[in-house]
Amino acid sequence: MRGERSRVWALARRFVSRRRLVVARLAAWSLLEAAQTFLVGYGVAMAVDRGFLAGKTGLGLAWLAVAAAAIVLGGLATGGIFRGLADLVEPLRDGLVRRVAARALGDAIAAPSRGSDSAVVSRLTNQTEIARDSFAGLVLVARSFVFTALGALFGLAALAPELLLVVGPPLVLGLLLFVATLVPMAARQRTFLDADEALSTRLGEVAEGLRDVLAAGAREPVAARTHTLIEAEARAARSLARWAAARALALAVAGQLPVVLLLIGTPWLLGRGLTAGALLGALTYLTQSLLPALHTLMNALGAAGTRLLVVLDRLTEPPAHPPARAARAVPDAGGPPRVELRGVTFAYGPNAQPVLRDLDLSIEPGEHVVVVGPSGIGKSTLVALVAALLAPDRGEVLVRGRSVRPVGGDPSRLRVLIPQQAYVFTGSVRENLLYLCPDGAEDAALTASAEAVGLLPLVRRLGGLDALVDPASLSQGERQLIALGRAHLSPAPLVLLDEATCHLDPIAEERAERAFAARPGTLIVVAHRITSARRADRVLVLDGAHAVCGTHRELLDRSPLYRDLVGHWHAERI
Repeated sequence: MRGERSRVWALARRFVSRRRLVVARLAAWSLLEAAQTFLVGYGVAMAVDRGFLAGKTGLGLAWLAVAAAAIVLGGLATGGIFRGLADLVEPLRDGLVRRVAARALGDAIAAPSRGSDSAVVSRLTNQTEIARDSFAGLVLVARSFVFTALGALFGLAALAPELLLVVGPPLVLGLLLFVATLVPMAARQRTFLDADEALSTRLGEVAEGLRDVLAAGAREPVAARTHTLIEAEARAARSLARWAAARALALAVAGQLPVVLLLIGTPWLLGRGLTAGALLGALTYLTQSLLPALHTLMNALGAAGTRLLVVLDRLTEPPAHPPARAARAVPDAGGPPRVELRGVTFAYGPNAQPVLRDLDLSIEPGEHVVVVGPSGIGKSTLVALVAALLAPDRGEVLVRGRSVRPVGGDPSRLRVLIPQQAYVFTGSVRENLLYLCPDGAEDAALTASAEAVGLLPLVRRLGGLDALVDPASLSQGERQLIALGRAHLSPAPLVLLDEATCHLDPIAEERAERAFAARPGTLIVVAHRITSARRADRVLVLDGAHAVCGTHRELLDRSPLYRDLVGHWHAERI
């Protein structure tokens, strides 16, 4: 816990040190708030002693007007404080979101077989908002207490230094009692958030596998395990509430005991020359300034403060799966790879039906294979396994005789996968095309790849290789052309096209696929049209129970499903 707090405090110091100007503006506005506190109590004391008790009603009203003007001044200061607070708080939230997203992506790359982490949703939505709101509240009330206390204490000293002897000791004692509760409350807050994340993860898993839970008749055991997590979260919440109750004692000592002592000590103070106005001014400082500021501070630090400490620790903790250091990239020199699947079985979840079962497949170096089958049968799953985006539950996926289970290094040197939804980012055409080329490429190579896949007219229309690309202004087909040009230019000897031409017309699709077939390397295509299957060396038909592989003509004789698919494609064309 101590190490966690040290890390959080170090991050907080760096964050604040980079925003000294914002902090300085907040402090300047807060000085006006301190002046308001001072003038309100002092104005009341002067109105009584030098005005009303001295028979000078006009002077008394004037001092009350000074106190009222101070309140207006404090209102103006509040507006400036909130504007400065936004400049301090929003960058914190944005930075935390970036850290959570970067960590989630790093974990996914380092251990893709773990699947999605439901706790990331809680961190990105709930916990980052908790951090922003808690930080804003903490800055607001801590700043307010410090400057309000300064104004009140200076006012008490100006009225009569003896007042500090009565007010100071219980104030310090109450604050010490409160500080003593912060660490235990932070521990209880962390326990509560752990329970909340565990429950969130569990509910996400149940929601994803709900159909299998019902089909397997596992409702009762699943409900029992979920109920256990709900109870754990409720126990953590009750423990946190008990510690929150301890704040009441600290508040009573720091905020209400000084008032009691002031009233009890009134004869002693009057005997030392304290005036009625000074006594009334002291009560004003205590009841109208210090007590409300203390109450707000203790509620904020006791709840928002400990919550902020725990949430920042959760959001800034090191990745559970630090990314492996990538090996130094070297150009591929092995020629077109051989791809083998040996008894591959894969399911999306431990209790789900396998999408692929005991699949055996061998794709020869330089071969062009098209994968067909009904929607949802496992075509995209197959290419994801070959690309090492997924790991098989059983069996092996081999490229060049080596397992392609996710490992460190640069996979773009070996394979490139283009999915149906093409990825294009804001940047130049050149930057988009070179995205998978670590060593760069000459303009002639970029132009040749763009020409080969049919991208060159779009490049010219955009304004050349250095023209800026706005993804939102491109059609889906245009984005696919840019992604195809990027894949064609890459050094990867294995290309996987997962319906990567589905938004192109048949002529543009044929041109792109022939460009990849002529490109050195092995090509696997998930087909969108029958013409893709006719252009392939072999076709793999997936039907959920069996996989049949052969040429187009062979499969027309051997596979009823393939004949149905060919007839369906012809019917769509008609």
